[in-house]
Amino acid sequence: MSTFLFTDAHDDFRASVRSFSQSRLAPGYMARASSSEFFWDTYRELGRQGLLGLGVSEENGGQGADLITVGIACEEIAGADYNAAFTVFNASVAGGMLEKNLQPGLREKWLPGVLSGELLTGLALTEPESGSDAQAMRMKATRVEGGWLLNGEKTSSSLAAHAHGLVVFAKTSQDGGTRSVTAFFVPLDAPGITRHALNDIGFKPIGRAAVAFEDVFVPDENLMGEVGRGFQMVMGEFDYTRSLLGLMCYGSAQAAIDMTVAYAKQRKAFGQPIGRFQGVSFPLAEHATYLEGVKWLSYHALALRMAGRPHTKEAAMIKWWGPQAAVRAIHDCIVLHGHVAYSEDLPLQQLLRDVSGLEIGDGTPQIQKMIVAREMFGREYLPYAAPKATS
Repeated sequence: MSTFLFTDAHDDFRASVRSFSQSRLAPGYMARASSSEFFWDTYRELGRQGLLGLGVSEENGGQGADLITVGIACEEIAGADYNAAFTVFNASVAGGMLEKNLQPGLREKWLPGVLSGELLTGLALTEPESGSDAQAMRMKATRVEGGWLLNGEKTSSSLAAHAHGLVVFAKTSQDGGTRSVTAFFVPLDAPGITRHALNDIGFKPIGRAAVAFEDVFVPDENLMGEVGRGFQMVMGEFDYTRSLLGLMCYGSAQAAIDMTVAYAKQRKAFGQPIGRFQGVSFPLAEHATYLEGVKWLSYHALALRMAGRPHTKEAAMIKWWGPQAAVRAIHDCIVLHGHVAYSEDLPLQQLLRDVSGLEIGDGTPQIQKMIVAREMFGREYLPYAAPKATS
């Protein structure tokens, strides 16, 4: 078990981010969330606050913050603007990948812009015919003189509609298995790339998109890590991303609960505040309990990662449970507000549409439960495992 406690520095950072988020982000959340335009001014402001470089070392222009600090930022910003929190999450994860895996010249060219909010980057892993089954990808990278030619299509790539570059995963070998996938950093102004933005019900300014690659040349210097090690690269990040996403779920849903508690204290029915009725207070008490579990399991997983200890099971638990708990809580907050919440006068319906996407993205509940079961039973009990021979 991890035994971490928030330090005074963590508490000070939380207070600072909360003040910034509530004063600068919360008032414009609805306007930004309803538009498919990316919020560049807000994003640059996040960069000026140092919130886009939390997970990057000071040597390379970041804040060099620990993982708990990154989690606090995701939690607090999500309580004011879920989509802004996603960009902080993305910058911490993608920025870290660029720092660790880009060659020095390319890193110096791209990383400062990512940290300042001038450049957007993202990941391109999912394909039309391979989502959860990532090893079934069809995107190919063919060796040519001086680099590689990429051919194929990626889809459901967050930020790809607005991004300047993507970390693209492609097969460099048809042998199959985890050693057949390689990661490349691809500027999206390269010839042969076309993008198609997806019309989502939420998450609109984030710009989820499909990206097609037709004979796109990528020079050798854009290779990230080693040939054949791309799958390991991205799988190693999932335990981190899923822990942070749990805190985004918590922050968003807790904001909805806080709003509903305040409403239930002043809204009167049958001569008294509706908060006195157990039909109102008990559901909120239940959701608060479930969400508190999401919060602390998320910080527990981050603490395990900081200590270099396994946390795959915990991260998978967070990923299936956190979004589900958040969506159910926000839904009940809408119901408890009554007709006033079934409009755009309150942010609850927008929050429900934004957060619900996390039930699918970054790993479905079914895959996460399979991971938890694998960690409990052993790999040989997976449904696709070859049966052991019996004597």
